[in-house]
Amino acid sequence: MKYSIEKQFAMIFIGLMSATILSCWFINSTFLGEVYMDNKTKALKNAYSAVNRAFSAGNVMTEEFDIQLQKIIETDNISLIVLDTDSRMLITSRNDQEIMSKRLWDNFFNDFEDELGNIILEEQENYTVQRITDSRTLTEYIEIWGVFDNGNIFLFRTALEGIRDSVAIANRLLAYIGIAAVVISGIIIVSVSRKVTEPILELTEISERMARLDFDAKYCGNSKTEIALLGNHINELSNTLETTISELKTANNELQKDIEYKNEIDEMRKEFLSSVSHELKTPIALIQGYAEGLKEGINDDAESREFYCDVIIDEASKMNNMVKKLLTLNQLEFGNDIVSMERFDIVALIRNYIQSVDILTKQKDIRVRFENAPTAVYVWADEFKVEEVFGNYFSNAIHHASGDKIIDVKLTWAGKAVRVSVFNTGDPVPEESLSHLWEKFYKVDKARTREYGGSGIGLSIVKAIMESMNQAYGVTNYDNGVAFWFELETN
Repeated sequence: MKYSIEKQFAMIFIGLMSATILSCWFINSTFLGEVYMDNKTKALKNAYSAVNRAFSAGNVMTEEFDIQLQKIIETDNISLIVLDTDSRMLITSRNDQEIMSKRLWDNFFNDFEDELGNIILEEQENYTVQRITDSRTLTEYIEIWGVFDNGNIFLFRTALEGIRDSVAIANRLLAYIGIAAVVISGIIIVSVSRKVTEPILELTEISERMARLDFDAKYCGNSKTEIALLGNHINELSNTLETTISELKTANNELQKDIEYKNEIDEMRKEFLSSVSHELKTPIALIQGYAEGLKEGINDDAESREFYCDVIIDEASKMNNMVKKLLTLNQLEFGNDIVSMERFDIVALIRNYIQSVDILTKQKDIRVRFENAPTAVYVWADEFKVEEVFGNYFSNAIHHASGDKIIDVKLTWAGKAVRVSVFNTGDPVPEESLSHLWEKFYKVDKARTREYGGSGIGLSIVKAIMESMNQAYGVTNYDNGVAFWFELETN
């Protein structure tokens, strides 16, 4: 990702760490020398105060003072000399007494400003603190010199030559430590930020799938962080959206159906009554004729009477089946049957139906093929009514299959919809009959249709169902057979 949070986290933390280390390096380079000089100056002044108090109290010759003086000399690396007014040495820390003594008298009698690089840091009544460069060794010192309260003169000094090396060494060490810290911290930060951003990327993928109306993706994190809480809320949102969309699709479907059929209700009533009266006329006449024959005793033998009764029962059964289908069709066409839009697997529906009629296809020596079908295809429709449509197609295919006796069920994609087709080998539908197949009571081969009890209403029911769901349907002729198909939305 171009603007990855993981990269931004890593760059921010690495940048902050680098900036902190560079700031430390700059402060170290700029102020370490000054801090070092301040500490040296304080050490010299503390030494002056300690020795001055010892002289004032008369404790100079004690062992306690010797121990204190030795600590001052060794701890702060201070060289010192104390002379009385007659130039007699009272205390010294070095073997070069003459050099220290000469330096002390130079401070009293020579012009300090004549020496190059000398700086007076502090002047008080009894002492002066200064930074000097030794003309003989070119070594820098901080000195404090002056007069004790008892009149003795003194010189304390400590070398500054090592400060520059100390700063350089400290800066190099800080640079090495800083580089190592940045590398190690960078690795740790990248690892930590990846763990933080992984659930965010998972939520991003889930939201992207939700945008495509795929609500099967769920967040499965088991942590108790804010991200896990967000994931749980997204899961709830997904469930709510799926339910809402299902309800909206159902409501929208009903609205479209109401608008389309509002102006057709009266015409459909007239057509329905006309078709029913026409179709029921023949079986009623047959039942009436055979019943009258039985009553009048036209044939007295038992076989004839049984034949008359079988005809009456058969015609009554056909009328009963026709009335049921007409009632179903009437509910669909008049909008009394609510279409419930839901999301289901059309592949599973087809496999279950084929399995349920397996015994019937085997009795008729029909080979059913449902090959190269995907594992699952989810569609939006009324599952019960889709099964009725597929059942009508498959039932017709069983009754009309001939020749190789093959029924081939296929799923193909038509844009954002999936097309389900049921093909059977046999005679194609005559071209002049194609436009009338979906009409109520229309029969291409009336003799054969009556032979297996067909009423000519099945495809009318298919038409009513598919139009109630606002989906496409149709029939396609082939040289070796015919295929009936319908389409369903996948999202």
